[in-house]
Amino acid sequence: MTAGLLILIVCFTIFWLVFFKFRLLRLTPAWGLVFGLVVLHLLLIFVIGLRFVTPNSTNATVVQHTIQLIPRLPEPTLVTAVLVEENTPVKKGQPLFQFDRRPYEYKVQQLEAQLAEAKQNVKVLKLDVAVAAQDATKTKVDLEYQQYQKRMFDKLAEEQAVREDLVEQWLSRVNSAQATNDAAEAALERAQVRYKSEIEGVNTTVANVEAQLRLAQYYLDNTTLVAPEDGRILNLQVRPGMVSGIVRIGGIAALIAEADRYVLATFFQENLKYVWPGQPVEVSFDLYPGQIFSGKVDSIWRGNGVGQYLPSDEIPKFQQPAPNVPQGQYAVKLLLDGTNQPEFPIGAQGTAAIYTSGEYGAWAALRKISIRTHSWSNWLYPINF
Repeated sequence: MTAGLLILIVCFTIFWLVFFKFRLLRLTPAWGLVFGLVVLHLLLIFVIGLRFVTPNSTNATVVQHTIQLIPRLPEPTLVTAVLVEENTPVKKGQPLFQFDRRPYEYKVQQLEAQLAEAKQNVKVLKLDVAVAAQDATKTKVDLEYQQYQKRMFDKLAEEQAVREDLVEQWLSRVNSAQATNDAAEAALERAQVRYKSEIEGVNTTVANVEAQLRLAQYYLDNTTLVAPEDGRILNLQVRPGMVSGIVRIGGIAALIAEADRYVLATFFQENLKYVWPGQPVEVSFDLYPGQIFSGKVDSIWRGNGVGQYLPSDEIPKFQQPAPNVPQGQYAVKLLLDGTNQPEFPIGAQGTAAIYTSGEYGAWAALRKISIRTHSWSNWLYPINF
């Protein structure tokens, strides 16, 4: 920049000496045009320097995260109370909306009763095992008795002391006792399986009811919708009597988070040639005429929607954009200094300048003059008396 200023000073000095001081040549329109072209070309030095050394964006916007507040309820539920006021700060965990608790309280009570019954049934199953074990023992003893009698009659039949039909009768009794014993042992095994059906030491029926109870308690707890983090709610349209849930798709309100707000400024692609994270920036918000806020470059968003092609059965058409269509820009995330973040509401517009070679120097001085001029002009523009 210093070389450019020296060249301009030399050119104007020569022009003054030749045409005014010594009058070596007569100033004509042709000479004036030639000198004007030289000056215009020299001014390009300052234009290029400002564009690349201190890039400027007139499209800087305060961005804040928003959280959709969606009731986590399984069925349409009546809103009974609105516990928050519009555009007032709320803290994380603060109740915002109250929904009708009665259907979910009834469900919890119903499952609590089922859980008590399931736990009682475990004791019944234990007794069933004991009863089945006694039946199995009884049938085993009876089978052994029938088998003993059968062996005795077999021996007597060999000695021809009894008739053959009596032996057949005892054989039938043994088979019947064997079948009864097998059934009793199967019943005992079934009772043991039902009693020992467990997941991590808990009866499966009890575990199933406990899981349903925890889910019902979860829905009951969510009948009070609380703030997920610090923020505020704008455009509060929720009123008692409104039904929310499956019938209403999406959120019922939006929470504007206070934390992690930043400024997003868009720059032409070529202006970002020397921009890197950590470089100082200055921002002039239209909301605060005459004030300049400092910060740093956080990151450059290396992406633009122009380069995105969505899945389709159409072949892309590559056409040169019209000259009056602005070329694609990239966004730069800026973080402002200081603790006065609440002063910058979501959507606030302004102008941002990045100092790629530091905040000091000739180019930085010119840009500081430029951005401050813009800030002070906000006292008058736009003109709306």
